Amino acid sequence: MPGLVSQSKVAQLDVSPLEPVDAQLGRNGEQFELRNVNKGRSPAPKKAVSLFPFSSSFAKPSPDRISCGKRRGSTEIDKPNLEVNSPNNPDLGPFLLKLARDTIASGEGLNKALEYAIRACKSFKSCTAENGEPSLDLARSLHVTAAIYCSLGRYQEAMQLLERAVAVPDIRRGPDHALAAFSGCMQLGDTHSILGYVVQAIDCYTRGLDVQMNALGDSDPRIAETCRCLAEALVEAMRFDQAETLCKKILEIHGEHSAPASVEEASDRRLIAIVYDAKGDYDAALEHLVLASMAMIANGHVGEVAFIDLSIGNAYLALGRYDEAVFSYQKALTVFKSTKGDNHPVVALVLVRLADLYYRTGKRRDSKLYCENALRIYTKRSQGAIPENVAVGLMEIASLYEALEGPEEALKLLQKALKVLEDVPGQLCMVAGIEAQMGVMNYIVGKFGESRSSFYSAASKLREIGMEKSAFFGMVLNQLGLACVQLLKIDEAAELFEEAMEILEQEYGSKHQDTLGVYSNLAAIYDAMGRVEEAIHLLEHVLRIREEGHGTPNPDVDEERKRLAALLKEADRSKNRT
Repeated sequence: MPGLVSQSKVAQLDVSPLEPVDAQLGRNGEQFELRNVNKGRSPAPKKAVSLFPFSSSFAKPSPDRISCGKRRGSTEIDKPNLEVNSPNNPDLGPFLLKLARDTIASGEGLNKALEYAIRACKSFKSCTAENGEPSLDLARSLHVTAAIYCSLGRYQEAMQLLERAVAVPDIRRGPDHALAAFSGCMQLGDTHSILGYVVQAIDCYTRGLDVQMNALGDSDPRIAETCRCLAEALVEAMRFDQAETLCKKILEIHGEHSAPASVEEASDRRLIAIVYDAKGDYDAALEHLVLASMAMIANGHVGEVAFIDLSIGNAYLALGRYDEAVFSYQKALTVFKSTKGDNHPVVALVLVRLADLYYRTGKRRDSKLYCENALRIYTKRSQGAIPENVAVGLMEIASLYEALEGPEEALKLLQKALKVLEDVPGQLCMVAGIEAQMGVMNYIVGKFGESRSSFYSAASKLREIGMEKSAFFGMVLNQLGLACVQLLKIDEAAELFEEAMEILEQEYGSKHQDTLGVYSNLAAIYDAMGRVEEAIHLLEHVLRIREEGHGTPNPDVDEERKRLAALLKEADRSKNRT
C-alpha cells in the first residue's frame, strides 16, 4: 500500500538503611554507578532491597513509640515468657523480629528468619488490633519480612506486604511515621524496579518524594538522592522531560548545599547528560560530561573518568566531531584494558562504539573488524559480566550488522541477546526492545508473519510493565500496523494506527515527525477502507505541517500533495455520482 511510513529505528531499551529520624529522612548514602548505556536505558543498576529497611535508631523502642501494653524498663529486648507467648504478648513481636535479624546475621538461613519475621508481623498486628492505633512496629516488621521475601526471589509476596506497610503510618503523627511511610514507598519502588515494572516504581518513588518533601521542604540536601532515584526511573521509562526537570532541581540543591565539583554533583551531571543525549541536545550533554570529568579528577576518582570519556566520545560522535570522538574512545579503551583486562565487556562496548564511528565515516572494513573483536569478547562471557550489558552490546552490533552483513545476520545476534536475558528477572523492557528490533529485521526481509509476532510479543510486554502510554509503545504499534497491512489485515492495522496516533499525540504533539508518519499511515488505511473524507482530513494536516517545515521543493511534501490530490479527485467523483 503506498504511502506507509515506518519508524525504521525502533528504540533499544535496556531495570536501605535509613539514618536516624532526627538526622536524615533520606536514602542510604550509596551512590548508584552510572553505566554508559544507549539512549532510553536507565543509567542505574537494579537496586537490591536491604534486609534491614530501617536504621538501628528507628528499630529500637523510642519514648513515643506506640506499643501494646506497658513499656518495659530495660532498653534490652528480653526473652519473653514462652509459657505466655500468645500473639497479644507485647514482648513477643520485638523478640521475634530480633530473632529474625540475628538469624540473618548468623547465616542460619533466610527461611528460618522468614518464619520468625512472619510470626513477628502477626504479633504486632494482634497488638495493633487491641489498641486501634497505627503501629510503627508492625510497619517495621512488614518491611523486614518483605526484604527477606525479596532475597528469596519471592517478589510478589514482598510487594503485597509492602503495600500493607505503606498504609500503616500516619504522617500527621510526626517524623517517625513520615520515615516509615517514606521507607515503605521507596522499598516498594525498588522491588517494582527489580522486576522491571518501571512505571509502578515511578509511582512509588513519587509518593516517597512527596512524603520526604512535606517533612523536610523542597530544597533540603537530602531531597537530592530521592530525586535522583526518581529521575533514573523516568529515564528508563523514556520520560525525558520529567527527568530533565528533576535533574535540574538536583543540581540546584547541590549548588546551594554542596561543595563545588563534588562527586555527587558529578554523578548527577552524568545523569542529566544521558537525558540531554536522549533528547538530541548533544552540546548540552557534552558540557555536563566535561564538568563531571573535571570533578571526578579533582576528587581522585580517576577510574570513573574512563566511563565519562566513553560518554564524551558518544557526544562527539553524535555531533559529527569524529577525530575528537576517536581520541576520547581510545583514552577510555587504554584505561579499561589496563584496569579490567582485554576481555572485559566494557572493552567490547568501546569497540562497538568505534565500529559505529568507522561505519559512519565510510570505513566499513574497520567497522566490521571492531564488531568481530567485540563479538569475541561477548561470546566468552567473562566471569562477572552483567547479562544486561552483554545483551545491549549484541543489540548494538546487530544494528551495525544490518548494514554490514544484512538483516539475517542481525537477526541471529538479536536471538543471542534474547537468550542471554532469558533467565534474568526484571528485563521485560529490554526484551521488548530486542523483540521490536527483530520485528523490524523480519519486516525488512519480507517475513511479515514473524514480524507481526515479534511486535505483538513486544507490545504485550510493554503493556505488562505499564508502558502502554509511552512513545516507544506508540512506535511499536505503528510498526505492528505496517506488518498487518502486508498481511492484508486492514481492520487490525487501522486499530493499531489509531491507538498509536493517540499515544504519540499525547507524548509528542500533532506536529512531531513520528506523529505525522502515523497520520500518513492511517490516511492510507482509511483510503483503502473507503473512508475518504477522514483520509483527506489527515493528509491535509500532514501536508500543512510538512510544508511549514520543509517547504514545497521537498520530495516528501510533493508525495503528500500528489496523494491528497488523488483523494480529492476521488471524493469529487463520489459527490458527482450522488
